[in-house]
Amino acid sequence: MEIGKKLKELRLQKNLTQEELGERTDLTKGYISQVENNLSSPSLETFFDILEVLGTNPKDFFDAEKDTQQVIYKKQDVTIYEDSEKGYAMTWLIPDSNDKEMEPVMITLEADGEFKQFPPSLSETFGYVLKGSVELQLGEHRYVIKKGQSFYYEATEFHQLRNASTSAAKVLMVVTDSYL
Repeated sequence: MEIGKKLKELRLQKNLTQEELGERTDLTKGYISQVENNLSSPSLETFFDILEVLGTNPKDFFDAEKDTQQVIYKKQDVTIYEDSEKGYAMTWLIPDSNDKEMEPVMITLEADGEFKQFPPSLSETFGYVLKGSVELQLGEHRYVIKKGQSFYYEATEFHQLRNASTSAAKVLMVVTDSYL
């Protein structure tokens, strides 16, 4: 947790300047600036004084940080992209997954559907087949993965996922260093 950054956010929410916060806590504007930029650490007494002026207490100050992380995602949070020409639909299960190290997606492939072909990269891919079966083309190798089976690979070669069955297939995938 960046305490200085959080203190600055609270100060700005209260529409206080550094000078005004300094006056109310008997600190200098320069010292407030150093604390907000994590160049100086206040004593506990000074920290508690600053929190009091900012209208909070240590418990709420630190608990609020825990509340900022979204843990549960609902159906309305997902984003769906469909490519009827190639016969697939992709559902991003986490709306801000592009900003994360892992990107979980659900791929639905219609009969004879195929997902995009990807160039070699540093990403790693994990998948679990929920329905049907899929064919993974990884460089010169071809793998058939059936319902209930999982797969994992480092994407150092061209790779593509296709439907290997006559009915729809569904795959849960988690990709790092995302290139989806």
